[in-house]
Amino acid sequence: MADAVAEPTPAGGQRERGWASVVGALVLLLLLPAMPPVSVMVPVAETALFLVPALAACALAGWKAGGRLSLAVIWVAFAAWVVVSGPTSSEYSLLARGWGVLVAVSFGSWALLWPDRPFLTRALAALGTAMVVAGIATVVVPGGPGRVQQVVASETLRRADVFDAEWRARLATKDWQDLRATRAEAAAWLEQSLEEQKVMVRRTAEWSPPLFPALLALETLAALGLAWALYHRVGRARIGAPLARLREFRFNDQFIWGLVSGLALLVVPGLGPVRGVGANLLVFFGALYGLRGAGVALFFLAPGRVMTVVLVGASVVFSGATGVILVGLGLGDTWLDWRRRARPST
Repeated sequence: MADAVAEPTPAGGQRERGWASVVGALVLLLLLPAMPPVSVMVPVAETALFLVPALAACALAGWKAGGRLSLAVIWVAFAAWVVVSGPTSSEYSLLARGWGVLVAVSFGSWALLWPDRPFLTRALAALGTAMVVAGIATVVVPGGPGRVQQVVASETLRRADVFDAEWRARLATKDWQDLRATRAEAAAWLEQSLEEQKVMVRRTAEWSPPLFPALLALETLAALGLAWALYHRVGRARIGAPLARLREFRFNDQFIWGLVSGLALLVVPGLGPVRGVGANLLVFFGALYGLRGAGVALFFLAPGRVMTVVLVGASVVFSGATGVILVGLGLGDTWLDWRRRARPST
């Protein structure tokens, strides 16, 4: 089965049309990292560190395919500015910037080497290459993997502490004191909600660091997909087929072994040192199958583009039971291929 079902490729020199879904995805990618508890769980809150270098890589690949040099120069200069600007005093910030550049270089290279492959194949190859290089670099740097884990855990707890401080500062404001005096019941309800959110943020800060590789890969994959879609709306030279609509999203059925491997590493006794690898495999491939399940659901619900973005955003924010259902739909689609069954025979 193909990695993704793509719409017909526009003729050479013609941009893709339609901005509603792209703008909606961009808003989600920018807003979700600022919303607790996602703000604690997402590896890199500065989405531009991934998105802009990836756009520069697409623009360079487009130039090699016959596109405008000026567009490539503009995006490369913008990417360089994004990477070097902003605070670079913390180790975590340096790691984030290095990862963004590494993925962009890898993605651009695979875009040139595999011009006929679909986006998902090239994006996963870029992620795999970047993970290998980053793993080697982690081993040789002072402190090794343990130091990187410490930096990630410290950053996650720092974000939780920031949320806690903001919560306490909000309760100390005059407006909040006035609300307590005039509407005591409403103030008590809001304080209880904030307290529950605070607990959720703290718990997220405790369990998310071991899953950092999977969460980083998922965030990077989302940024690469958005960069791909944005480039093909501003550049004339194509570097691949358009992204399929979410309702048509599917991938090679052999991906099931990634999910099976992750589950096996978690449940088989005596594999303690590699249980973390299993958990990360389970989260990453589980998210892909959840996205496939969302495609199945959207195929049958057939909502408009705006409602599609709303439903996807709600699924991300209100995960849990919804996520389990979507993963189940995605797994079932591997064997049953419900969308093909729903098409009338000719």
